[in-house]
Amino acid sequence: MALQAIRRVPWLNIAAVVAVAAAAFVLVTKNSQGFSARYILNASYDPTRELYDAINPRFVKHYEANTDSTVAVRQSHAGSTYQARQVASGELPADVVTLGLPSDVEILHTRGLIPDGWEKRLPNNSRPYESTIVFAVRKGNPHAIRDWPDLVKPGIEIMVPDPKTSGNGKLAALAAWGSVVLRGGTDEEARAFLKAIYDHAPFFTPAARATGIAFAVEKRGDVHLAWENEALREAKDSRGAIEVVYPPISIRAEPTVAWVDANVAKHGSLIPSKAYLEYLFTDEAQEIIAAQGYRPYKAEILKKHADRLPPINLFPITAIAGGWSEAQFKFFSDTGIIQSVYTPKPRAE
Repeated sequence: MALQAIRRVPWLNIAAVVAVAAAAFVLVTKNSQGFSARYILNASYDPTRELYDAINPRFVKHYEANTDSTVAVRQSHAGSTYQARQVASGELPADVVTLGLPSDVEILHTRGLIPDGWEKRLPNNSRPYESTIVFAVRKGNPHAIRDWPDLVKPGIEIMVPDPKTSGNGKLAALAAWGSVVLRGGTDEEARAFLKAIYDHAPFFTPAARATGIAFAVEKRGDVHLAWENEALREAKDSRGAIEVVYPPISIRAEPTVAWVDANVAKHGSLIPSKAYLEYLFTDEAQEIIAAQGYRPYKAEILKKHADRLPPINLFPITAIAGGWSEAQFKFFSDTGIIQSVYTPKPRAE
């Protein structure tokens, strides 16, 4: 079961931890002598609930088959940047983070919670899969939304998360910007396009899943700028009422993972935390990742799932900034591009 917000956990009171865990989390444990339980907390971004619901029990089985210990995994989900800030402040004592952007994990490095070179500790710069931003539209695509400029046609209402708190929101902004400048547009034209997108949004939710619920369940808006996995899930769950549109160009999203050195040292959880993240790069986990609508980093596994994850034109972050950290400053800092085109729009009802 995913937990939306977790505060300080009484780690010294093992009995209390077990009681809370039994009531609030999906725990997988082995009730045999000689095994001592170990709990790790994964702070993830908003849409990954189903992914880790599928991965966690398989990891537990894998871990227990290869060690003399049991393990249980707890989840926390919210907007990616919000999660990073909560972990950095100590409010969310995560053992591992599995966040939507490398720059969100870098927040922990800046705060001294993870060391220099953290991204080199796991394969593929600690990125077990990729994703992108696509369009979810109503059945039959009544507004003929095929490309980024179609989003701002008169009368279209866009559902997009807040770029200040959500990885989905940030990536949608970066993808929109790139769709202009990488096809010959100027920075001024890209800025105007971003402003137009935000003008077409009735409100901003703080994270991806709430935006998806507003679009798919409450039927708000005409188009949802969504993570690919979210759009695929919405289309499947809608039984034909929602369709997925792949624009001609979008951004290569690179969700990134790390164990939080400062926290695993306190909790004595380095071994299971490291094993958990290493498991994400195994063939078994890569197959689960693909089945859940994410693009596994292993090309041979991605190719096997090309019917659901087709080849698409994705541009890297280096096409519009020096890297993820530079993009964070250029676009999302207090003096960044987004600040000049964005006005907060909390949901009123």
